[in-house]
Amino acid sequence: MSEASFRDLSPDLQADPEEYVDEVSLRPQALAEYVGQKAVLDNLRVFIKAAKGRSEALDHVLFAGPPGLGKTTLAHVIAHEMGVQLKTTSGPVIERGGDLAAIVSNLDEGDVLFVDEIHRLNRAVQEVLYPAMEDFEIDIILGQGPTARTIRYDLPRFTLVGATTRESLLSPPFRSRFGYVAVLDFYDAEDLARIITRSAKLLEVPISAGAALQLASRCRGTPRIANRLLRRVRDFAEVEGDGTVDERMVETALTRLQVDSAGLDKMDRRVLSTLVERFSGGPVGIESLAAAIGEDRDTLEDVYEPYLVQQGYIVRSRQGRVAAAKTYQHLELPAPAGTTGTLF
Repeated sequence: MSEASFRDLSPDLQADPEEYVDEVSLRPQALAEYVGQKAVLDNLRVFIKAAKGRSEALDHVLFAGPPGLGKTTLAHVIAHEMGVQLKTTSGPVIERGGDLAAIVSNLDEGDVLFVDEIHRLNRAVQEVLYPAMEDFEIDIILGQGPTARTIRYDLPRFTLVGATTRESLLSPPFRSRFGYVAVLDFYDAEDLARIITRSAKLLEVPISAGAALQLASRCRGTPRIANRLLRRVRDFAEVEGDGTVDERMVETALTRLQVDSAGLDKMDRRVLSTLVERFSGGPVGIESLAAAIGEDRDTLEDVYEPYLVQQGYIVRSRQGRVAAAKTYQHLELPAPAGTTGTLF
């Protein structure tokens, strides 16, 4: 793997380089291989078939949702299905309009430009994208000061695919320029079991159906976590077993990894216990909660909180975060009178 190829990865894969090869090899390449997100896939099939029938580039697509649900994978699938090249970058990398101009001016007709963390593009860069997305033109400024002049550069018709965990941070004019906005949901255990079974086959790991379902039920509804835990269970099976992943091996490995029966890991439980013990169950602001557990606010808000809210452990109220009855039950603590799991 060349350094250039590695730099083209989305930041979440760059953060874990030792698992880069497995992550890429497990990624589905076609719509037929993709598991879950049925409504999104059904729509994409229609849009891709229509675009190919007209010999046009696919309209711009925005994928929103928590990390690990397949936004990057869907960008790869779109490029594969359209039969075009995929070029990848991320929002924090593009600091100025000139950086964006250099990227889009090197695209070929029909190419897919994937921008991860697109909500982190600054407003000036977003505004440069407006004519590029609508009219496939971009203004390039030559020179500085009074002698500066603007040249409008024609672009090939391309498809911008954006991925965001914070859709609310996108300006309304920018968001409205995407032809299709898809919000990805957490996966159910059955779909995750199918993903785990497929990944195990690719990794040549023998796994029973019961073990796949047991592992799936403890993956926070997230394929990336499912594949990561599968690799770790494989390690335990190869070193402390005969290489086969069965239900006993899954239980042993996940206990060692501190993933409990509900799929919550050490940090999840720390968030919940801090909310209950330090803040009497809330309400508490996100900044105070993040400071108390020693975690960055964005990480808490993007990575941990969505699943805990979706599963009914935390309630988001106008006053702040509140521990629901399910949290006390999971921590085996008595719930105060009046504790509910409903929104305020």
